[in-house]
Amino acid sequence: MNSKTAFYIFKRILLAILTVWVVITVTFFVMHAVPGGPFLSEKAVSPAAQKALEAKYGLDKPLLEQYVTYLKDIVTKFDFGPSIKKRGRMVLEIIGDGMKTSAKLGVIAAVIAAITGIVLGAVAALRRNKFIDKVIMVITTAFVSMPSFIMGSLLLVLLTTTIRLFPANGDEPGGLVLPIITLSLYPMAYITRLTRSSMLDVLGQDYIRTAKAKGVSGPKIIFGHALKNSLIPVITYFGPMLAYIVTGSLVVEKVFSVPGIGRAFVNSITGRDYPLLMGTTIILAVLIVVMNLVSDILYKIVDPRINLE
Repeated sequence: MNSKTAFYIFKRILLAILTVWVVITVTFFVMHAVPGGPFLSEKAVSPAAQKALEAKYGLDKPLLEQYVTYLKDIVTKFDFGPSIKKRGRMVLEIIGDGMKTSAKLGVIAAVIAAITGIVLGAVAALRRNKFIDKVIMVITTAFVSMPSFIMGSLLLVLLTTTIRLFPANGDEPGGLVLPIITLSLYPMAYITRLTRSSMLDVLGQDYIRTAKAKGVSGPKIIFGHALKNSLIPVITYFGPMLAYIVTGSLVVEKVFSVPGIGRAFVNSITGRDYPLLMGTTIILAVLIVVMNLVSDILYKIVDPRINLE
């Protein structure tokens, strides 16, 4: 690693830290600015009991003091505090339990989306304007246009209610099959279209024509030159996509009752569980900035001609 690359990585790490800090700050103050509170939904809570609960969780202190204390706990102890709604449980414990499922769900969906998307995109580019190319483009356009909750609900009706092929609940054996399919369809379709357009551009380059004129075999041109160079836009998309999927689609996990971090995030919003909401938001932000950094570094590995500035 040369000094220029090292400086670029250092600069990006500082930018990532700044981004996470901005996310924490904005989320914290916006969350507390919304009318209401975490204890308003409690049944028959007297004003004295509400004040006692606020004092227990530090919500009775000035907002700026709460913010400084929260930042200090994160930086020095990586402590997000206890959950307000799930009494007796720490936020990191809840996030850890949810991530076990969401990570498995997301990694499998991302791998399926990447492999399928690259294969279909390459086939569509090599068979441009043929019947199979048109079929792939129609299908991927439909998947890109259809929201995940519509796709999830459709699969739920067809494969659990009508055919009864898979269970509807993500807690049951085989219950993660439909969520994985639902999560992988949109990125698979997007990667297919990215690969196709990029590969068509690469196939029209002068060095491809030169390789053909020199008698280089078709498979070597496709796999050794065209496909490798057409994957750069896919890598650009894959990093943030993986972070998004691993954290779990909020709607998909809710539709299939998957006990992942997405469901915990939704519950923290509806229940005004401030510590859990902040914790899940921070984890999501960290994953996104880290995967963006990783995807930028992978540019250099795939194409050494790229200059990191």
